[in-house]
Amino acid sequence: MSPITKTARRLAMLAGAISLAALASACTTVGPDFQAPQAPQTSGYVGKEETLPAAAGLDSTGVGPWWTALGSSELDAVIRQALADNPSLAQADATLASAQSALAVARGQAGPQASANAGIDRERANLQAFGFTGFGDIKLSNPTFSLYSVGAGVGYDLDLWGGNRRRIEGAAARVEAEGRRAEAAYLSLTANIALQAATIAALQAQIASVERMIADDEANIELVRKADALGGATRLAGVSAQVQLEQDRALLPDLHGELAAARHALAVLAGKAPADWTPPAFTLDTLKLSAPVPVVLPSTLVRKRPDILAAEAELHAATADIGVATADLYPNLKLSASLTQGALKPKDLFSYDASGWDVGAGLTAPLFNGGALKARREQARAAARVASARYQQTVLSAFGQVADALAALTADEAALQAQGRVEGQASERLRLARLAFERGGGTMLEVIDAQRALNVARQSLARIEGRKLADAVRLFAATGADWRTA
Repeated sequence: MSPITKTARRLAMLAGAISLAALASACTTVGPDFQAPQAPQTSGYVGKEETLPAAAGLDSTGVGPWWTALGSSELDAVIRQALADNPSLAQADATLASAQSALAVARGQAGPQASANAGIDRERANLQAFGFTGFGDIKLSNPTFSLYSVGAGVGYDLDLWGGNRRRIEGAAARVEAEGRRAEAAYLSLTANIALQAATIAALQAQIASVERMIADDEANIELVRKADALGGATRLAGVSAQVQLEQDRALLPDLHGELAAARHALAVLAGKAPADWTPPAFTLDTLKLSAPVPVVLPSTLVRKRPDILAAEAELHAATADIGVATADLYPNLKLSASLTQGALKPKDLFSYDASGWDVGAGLTAPLFNGGALKARREQARAAARVASARYQQTVLSAFGQVADALAALTADEAALQAQGRVEGQASERLRLARLAFERGGGTMLEVIDAQRALNVARQSLARIEGRKLADAVRLFAATGADWRTA
């Protein structure tokens, strides 16, 4: 057997011995084991006197990305583009990748550690330092020589109390937390895009309503002119009609400004500069809720909504940290072994006579640290209580958001019905006022007043329709709807 083979075999035997010791040591893990919080016992979101809106229903099923329920292929295209290009999502993905790397570090540090070394040194020995000056008349001179060396070492922390295992557990939980935060970022992005689309659609409807109002105002002015030609209109009627026209025209600049801001916001969400991308012209006719928003039970929501799952994972990590701090209170045992080959000539480097080795075990135990280690454990316990309280608050906030969205939708439906009746009555009132004016039985002021009432009703109807659409989107987000695309 060659010297190189013998050396390799010795290294393999040392590594095998340490690996067996590692397997034998995995027996004790101090600290509390994590238990997932129990699902809440509440069976609903709204109070006993409140009712669920027609646009929502208790249902745990959902097919495909949630925004497809709005029935807009243009919205689907924008969201898919944003999922590919939005920088915030790239940030969330990078944060998750960082947490995954931290987990790999923890796992790597907990296993056997092996290293290799090699070197060549040119030395001049000082024999006089060791008392060698010569023999009789023979004088010794300090020799100059080269030293060649190669070696390897293996070490392993036996982790008697499971501190490293708890570190791995905590790192894995933090990976889970970052993954859930990334999911929350994706869900939030899709919801914000849909909200901006709903805002654009509502503003488009309000602008169309104002333009219709302006057309009606111009018709009123023409009506006054005809009456004036026949001698049946006063100058006050003409001025009043012109004032109403200018007032309605003054509504457009603000609405166009809000529309531009919504378009810019949507471009940014899509990962584009506003100057480089034009969003689709969303309308309330193209954004329609095709089916009720599926609302899961509270016990299901806590196992589905990303921010709740992230808070639960953080609680898991904080619980694992208690075990890490507890393990630091106890003695620690590390095994190590090394093998070194050294020779004055390269050809002798791997000979058996050129080898040296050592195998050892090192025990370290805390004796006095001013109570720092115990304080660190108490700190970890307090951090776990903070994480538990944060989890409970996250759950309550989620329930409140779902309840608010449901209540808002209920109010929107009632307001739409009421406003629809108001618009119908206002439209009939305007028709009658114009008819009376044309026949000489009414005044232009009555026509303008009726026109103003109808204008207000139409504007309110457009706002409520947009608000209902936005509230439906908020309910989708609050219930942790699925954002994943096929």
